[in-house]
Amino acid sequence: MPTSLLHASRAFTPAAEIPDAGILVRDGVVEAIGPRAAMTLPSGAREVIATDRIVIPGFVDVHIHGAGGRDVMEGNSSALQTVAKTLARFGTTSFVATTVTANPENILRSVTGIAQYIGVQHEANEPLAEILGIHFEGPFISPQRRGVHPLQWITAPSTDFLAQMLHAAAGNGRILTIAPELPGAISCIDAAKNAGLVVGIGHSDATYEQARVAIAHGARHAIHVYNAMRPFSHRDTGIIGAVLTSQDVTAELIADGVHVDETAMRLLLQAKGAGCVILISDGISATGMPDGNYLLGDIQVTVTGGVCRNSEGRLAGSTLTLDRALRNVVALGTSLANAVRMLTLNPATLLGIEFKKGALRAGADADIVLLDETLHVAGVWVRGVPVT
Repeated sequence: MPTSLLHASRAFTPAAEIPDAGILVRDGVVEAIGPRAAMTLPSGAREVIATDRIVIPGFVDVHIHGAGGRDVMEGNSSALQTVAKTLARFGTTSFVATTVTANPENILRSVTGIAQYIGVQHEANEPLAEILGIHFEGPFISPQRRGVHPLQWITAPSTDFLAQMLHAAAGNGRILTIAPELPGAISCIDAAKNAGLVVGIGHSDATYEQARVAIAHGARHAIHVYNAMRPFSHRDTGIIGAVLTSQDVTAELIADGVHVDETAMRLLLQAKGAGCVILISDGISATGMPDGNYLLGDIQVTVTGGVCRNSEGRLAGSTLTLDRALRNVVALGTSLANAVRMLTLNPATLLGIEFKKGALRAGADADIVLLDETLHVAGVWVRGVPVT
């Protein structure tokens, strides 16, 4: 892998903006970053001139089910490589593979397959988005707020089944979605936290008080805020009220203009601030594909005009890519630096890997996205290798 010095018009680290930036990449890692004029091209290195481009860290998606016509629940190398290849084209250089509620045997089979793939993913001979771990979305969710998750497979929170999922994940479990109002949920939250998982409140009919109890026990993340949650009202603020007023809780947002109204997005952004919002795709197998029929786990989904719905007409994930989420949030008035942070540093910090992912800093993986002035992806590097 040749040493490269990338010269861009400006770079967002995203903590700082560097005009006329230089990024030195060696062996897939950022060795140095700063003003280009202060850097020397090492002997034998190549300089990549991108002085008409904006450089940002690669996107980190902590909630995504599939892309390129494949679903992570398939749990095999072919499917997972296709998902990873598709996402890389749109600037997502790492992600957390997200499961759905299903037959327990199918969940364990899928999780086992994903974990096995994670162990060998870097043996691929092409630059692919990296799977950082597994997000267990279900089966410990509310029947009333299940979205498209199959009712017959929703189960009460169980520390025993959580242990089975963690065993199948072989150390790759990262996030647990749970409805905290369910019997047994608090014990499950305690067990998940002790196992090192990020506990996310979601698919929940929790009251404000029930959500606050979960937060007190260590839940520090909220799953696709507004969607599949008890609605907010002035006398029953529910889980949304707890999330909006708890500064130690990060909030996922699907900024596709379909899942959440523009005013509600503005409210979330203003209430939580740039440091506590994480933009996600909640993308399914239809991501990067034309309209048609697709699967979300075992759920039949029809995509029309890029919008995913099941046979009952319920929203079933999205076809959103994170580059589009970036443009949508900037269009709301968010600064580019803050929007980039919500797609990079914030999710990496949630996972505790902010020194390796989600930032352009010395020692971090050289996951880099080049944007044109309209904020469309003009190039992607995954661990220092350009995506073609």
